[in-house]
Amino acid sequence: MKRILTIQDISCVGKCSLTVALPIISAMGVEAAVIPTAVLSTHTMFSGFTFHDLTGEITPITEHWKKEKIDFDAIYTGYLGSFEQLALVDNIFDDFKTNDNLIIIDPVMGDAGKLYKGFSQEFAFSMAKLCGKADVILPNLTEAAYMLGEDYIGASYTESDIKVLLQRLCALGAKTAVITGVSLEEGRVGVMALDGKSGEYFYYDREHLPAAYHGTGDIYASTFTGAVSRGYTVNESLKIATDYTVECIKLTLEDKNGRDYGVNFEQAIPFLVKRIGE
Repeated sequence: MKRILTIQDISCVGKCSLTVALPIISAMGVEAAVIPTAVLSTHTMFSGFTFHDLTGEITPITEHWKKEKIDFDAIYTGYLGSFEQLALVDNIFDDFKTNDNLIIIDPVMGDAGKLYKGFSQEFAFSMAKLCGKADVILPNLTEAAYMLGEDYIGASYTESDIKVLLQRLCALGAKTAVITGVSLEEGRVGVMALDGKSGEYFYYDREHLPAAYHGTGDIYASTFTGAVSRGYTVNESLKIATDYTVECIKLTLEDKNGRDYGVNFEQAIPFLVKRIGE
């Protein structure tokens, strides 16, 4: 069985970060090992949530793993909340990277043209440096712009604009760059990727659904990482992740008794299991 290490925070209530990464990766038949970077009472869309930083636990955990000679087929990072955590993750990459495993970074920092609270342009540049060690990076348009020190291009962009951004992201050092939330046709939204070695671009889109939910980026990145760890190609994994995320949103829109915690990814797990078995 393949084993993924995922490094991100966990919300006790709320569908994001480790709360979705663990079940999704496990449902795909891949072992999920974790380093929780913080524990929150709820995700941050709730007011008054509690927060406990676990940065001090990261090094003791990894030192124990090194003694036990534990290894991983992929290392996948999500939300990292401080410069110190970036530095510690950089060390983890050095300690656990092999010739055969993958490093996948979802540089969770912002959306809709703005950085999340607590982040800065300096942090985005530090994240960009970390991305230089990745095999695959999965920023949205906002995160790509900040990592490159560019103005956010909003909805006014062309296919050529996205290709230039991907070229510059690969120039950071990442082997493959992916930008999520790309729309090249009205009513459609998807992803575009660039294989930095072959120079080949890939684009896949689906219908744009009239909703925005917390945690869909985490669902996407977790599904992608699970798929690529099972041996699917990067492009196949991007399709699987897109299709599953769309299915999650569809089921949530249909749920008249839904709670504002995120999408109903649990209900869509049978779809995912069938999708990866096709």
